Amino acid sequence: MHTLLRILFVATFTDPVLAGEAYVVDVKVSGSGGTYNFSVTVKHDDTGWEHFANRWEVVGKDGTIYGTRVLAHPHVNEQPFTRSGSIKIPAGVTTVIVRANDLVHGLGGEEMKVSLPN
Repeated sequence: MHTLLRILFVATFTDPVLAGEAYVVDVKVSGSGGTYNFSVTVKHDDTGWEHFANRWEVVGKDGTIYGTRVLAHPHVNEQPFTRSGSIKIPAGVTTVIVRANDLVHGLGGEEMKVSLPN
């Protein structure tokens, strides 16, 4: 019985797939004239180098990627975490979608639709 419990524990708490998808939980935007600073908070149960949130993206309604902020390392003990980046957005775009990616699941977690300041 102890062996079975040990196997279940190891399978449950060490499988990198269980970390789930990366979620965007907050976005703050400032700027104007086509260049905007995005401060994006991401939540993901990073487990280490083999499974962590590795980027966030700013995309248009049509799927055009306007910019990407690469997240170069795991944030195992810093959740959620916030990182900023400057992104150029074409004139006439008033709303964008911010989404996060992780190494195992790719895209798929919660996204946020954000209105750009005037």
